[in-house]
Amino acid sequence: MKTRDFWYDLPEELIAQTPLQQRDSSRLLVLDKMSGQVTHRHFYDVIEYLKPGDCLVMNDSRVLPARLLGHRPTGGAVELLLLRDLGDKKWECLAKPGRKLQEGQQVVFGNGELTATVTEVREDGNRIVTFHYEGIFLEVLERLGKMPLPPYIKEELQDQERYQTVYSKEVGSAAAPTAGLHFTNDLLEKIRSKGIDTAFITLHVGLGTFRPVKAESIDEHHMHSELCMMSTETAAILNRTKARGGRVICVGTTSCRTLESLVDPDGTFSEKSRWTDIFIYPGYKFKAMDALITNFHLPESTLVMLVSAFAGRENILSAYETAVSEKYRFFSFGDAMLII
Repeated sequence: MKTRDFWYDLPEELIAQTPLQQRDSSRLLVLDKMSGQVTHRHFYDVIEYLKPGDCLVMNDSRVLPARLLGHRPTGGAVELLLLRDLGDKKWECLAKPGRKLQEGQQVVFGNGELTATVTEVREDGNRIVTFHYEGIFLEVLERLGKMPLPPYIKEELQDQERYQTVYSKEVGSAAAPTAGLHFTNDLLEKIRSKGIDTAFITLHVGLGTFRPVKAESIDEHHMHSELCMMSTETAAILNRTKARGGRVICVGTTSCRTLESLVDPDGTFSEKSRWTDIFIYPGYKFKAMDALITNFHLPESTLVMLVSAFAGRENILSAYETAVSEKYRFFSFGDAMLII
């Protein structure tokens, strides 16, 4: 299949720039993947489509406030985006302006409680930097760092917690697993009270999630690798759900990719972790997921290809066309879709 087969026309004004005041008041487009039928609801109505014995699987990764704004000792502005923790206070980073940050260059952040030294300039242009600070690095980052919002969001985020799910716990993502942003603690409690299990996996989202597909044919695209993990507790919940005939409902494409990466050949689950570069596109046979809660994704993206693999390309493109005509809000801070 060609990348252009997954194009749709999206007016720029439908790209949500800010989150709604109430997380679960976003709109919900419900798509029946067998018939292609579309129903328009609100996200708090999602509970009506969940049945006792089902299991919601959520990614509990927490976004690192990985965007650091600082300056060189001479005064020039500098931005570092943390990509990978190399240990011993060293990180691989994207740097702006790169030409000003050569080996040995110093950078100062905030009032000087955090400084950095460029120790290596890699062939791909990334920098290896060593940070200097007192105390716990994550606490310093919480004070000085900003959320690494997607490139299509131009407005500054007023409350950084709005780019975190209410159940986020394991720090390590460069971007939020955004399907989960719609849940509130109150809604999750109502879901559990109905007899629906909740289970958590961890996939640390990398910046590669925003990398466009440049190959003309989709099978020539190479996915980035991300670390995903499943606990013994989650494996047991999933095995129990499958054994009793319940549905495994993934919250977000990251949960889907994790389950499809970690499921055993016989369809069962066990505790494990691995780096995954799984690329799901039409023709893929799902082994773990029965339904999906997701946001609306960028044209020609690997995520549009994933949902097309699950619901059919024609159904997805038709649903997206409907969402555009109905003026749904798109992408990270936008509305949601339930595919059943």
